[in-house]
Amino acid sequence: MPYRILVVDDEPHLVRLMEFILAKQGHTMITAVNGKEALEKARSERPDLILLDIMIPYIDGYEVARTLRQDEELKSTPIVLLSAKAQDEDIQRGLDIGVDEYITKPFAPDHLVNVVNTYLAKSSRSL
Repeated sequence: MPYRILVVDDEPHLVRLMEFILAKQGHTMITAVNGKEALEKARSERPDLILLDIMIPYIDGYEVARTLRQDEELKSTPIVLLSAKAQDEDIQRGLDIGVDEYITKPFAPDHLVNVVNTYLAKSSRSL
């Protein structure tokens, strides 16, 4: 079953890589390059999963995740943070906000696919 995945990152080459990897799995990609656009697209497009960078313009990924977790209609959407910030306190901050997973960059494509498929399978069972 194809799912809709919102990819939020301001690095075009990483967006293209994630699109390539996940489109091969049959998923539809929605993209945003900053936090403001991420919130707008999450609300209008209702993705099945969100891949979210932390260091993005306007509103950082932590605040985007916090806002989504407070939104009644989006709070159960799986959020995977993707970041070069690999310190324990960065990871813990994301988990404390309520993200489902934290992947550090650079990441292995197979690991990304496995994480995405795991959360999509969980969310489809709860429908």
